[in-house]
This record gives sequence, C-alpha cells and structure tokens, in this order.
Amino acid sequence: MLGIMNKRELEPGIFTDLAGRTTYGDYLQLDRLLSAQVPRSQPPHHDELLFIIQHQTSELWMKLLVHELTAVIRYIQADNLEPSFKIFSRVGHIQRMLFEQWSVLETLTPNEYLEFRGALGQASGFQSYQYRALEFLLGHKDEHSLGPFKHMPGVHAQLELFLHSPSVYDEFLRHLARQGHAVPADRVERDWRLPYEKSTGVMEVFRHIYENPEKHWDAYEMCEKLVDVEERFQLWRYRHMMTVMRVIGFKPGTGGSSGVGFLRKALDLRFFPELWDVRTELAPPGSR
Repeated sequence: MLGIMNKRELEPGIFTDLAGRTTYGDYLQLDRLLSAQVPRSQPPHHDELLFIIQHQTSELWMKLLVHELTAVIRYIQADNLEPSFKIFSRVGHIQRMLFEQWSVLETLTPNEYLEFRGALGQASGFQSYQYRALEFLLGHKDEHSLGPFKHMPGVHAQLELFLHSPSVYDEFLRHLARQGHAVPADRVERDWRLPYEKSTGVMEVFRHIYENPEKHWDAYEMCEKLVDVEERFQLWRYRHMMTVMRVIGFKPGTGGSSGVGFLRKALDLRFFPELWDVRTELAPPGSR
C-alpha cells in the first residue's frame, strides 16, 4: 500500500514574489500592530502580555462598535430603520466577542496579576475613551466622566460631540415622533448632555407599538434590537465585575475607584428604561 505524502503543493497561481506589491502585513500594518505590546514590568512578567492583548483587542472591537452605532444613528435620522437591523446583527456578534474575552482573562490568577499590577500605575479601564463613546452613543450621558480626557484635546472634543448629540435612543424617539407617534415634546428636543429620564408618555408609545406590532413592524423590531443591545451590554458589565472580583477581590481599582463596588453600581443603569418597563405593563390581548 502506497503511503500518502502529508504535504500540500502550492498552486502555481499563488503569488510568492511580493516585492513592490501590497501584502497581507502591509494592508493590516502588522508591523505597527504587533509591536504595540510593550510590557512594563521588569523583568517582563509572562502574564502581562495576556493582560495587554486582552485590552487592546477589546479596544479594537469597541472601535468597530462605535463605527457601527454611528451608522445606525444616520439610518434612524433618515427614517430608514431596516438597514440598521443588519448592523444590529453585527453589533450583537461583536458584543458576544467582547463578552467571551473575559474567559481568557479569567485564566489570570490573583498572584500572577500581582506580579505586574504595579506597572499599571493609575491606568484603568475607566479611562477608555471608546467605552465612554459607547455609553454616550447608547444614552448614558455624564459630563463629569470627561475628566480623565482633559489632557487629550482631540479625544475630549470627540467625546464632547457625542455628549452634545442625541443618542441612538433619542434619535429613535425623534423618528417615532416624525411617524406620528405621541412622543412627548420634551423627549423630541431637550438638552442632550443630560442623562435620559424615563417618561410615562414614552411608555404609552411603546405600549401601543407592542400591542399592535403588525401596524408598526419596523418600530417593533427596532425596540427588540435595542433590548438585545442593552441585555448584552449588561452581561458584559456583569462579566467584567465578576472577572475583577475573581482576580483582585475587593481591592480598590488602579484608577482610584472602589473596584467591584463601583462596577456593581453600573448594573443598575438603563439605556432604554421604557423598553424594559413596558413589559410589566402589557396585558393579554383579550383583556385590553
């Protein structure tokens, strides 16, 4: 019996002479990307590379989320909801990637992290300006959270733009008003810098949409897409809190927060409060 050679021959059409051509590494700028992991512990601790790559990849996924959510806002402003549904499908997969990444960081044991934690100085995830942009885009506005970015004029200006602009939820409510729904005037025009406060008037709008989905299918679908986004965001926050608890217990955070206690408070925040509250208010069709 003849043996089968464990070898794959290169096809003749595959480019191997790449001088002067755009290569995979060129296109992705891998020289820059792969040289951006610079451990600060001395001597470099083995597990610091994991910590750096975990957070760098998270920032790349968050960059894509910001990109996708700003596109969603443009579609809503144009009263064209359907293309945003495809984007929300992608957003959900990105959020899943961010959520699952915590399982990698959870392989870092407390004593391993303590070997290089001091190298972080005051660096903290609270200082992630892309995370702050995501919160602003989704509606959690807090002017005081811009403090850590005062020394970065370009970043500060971009975050201020998001702070002063309507969020995804604000734009959806404005869209509903343009479609003839009875959205209160103080939700159509307001000071966008302020945190959103839930409204009984908005609750009634959503009650009507949920009780008549066949008449308002796009709005109904958008409501569920937003609930999907918030649920995944909360799971991400929860997994973050549990990972921190597992690795450092109840120590204060490197950025000066109380650590787990500070992260736990975020679980009480809601981006789209009426979309959660309306579920309690809905009645069976026969009893309306």
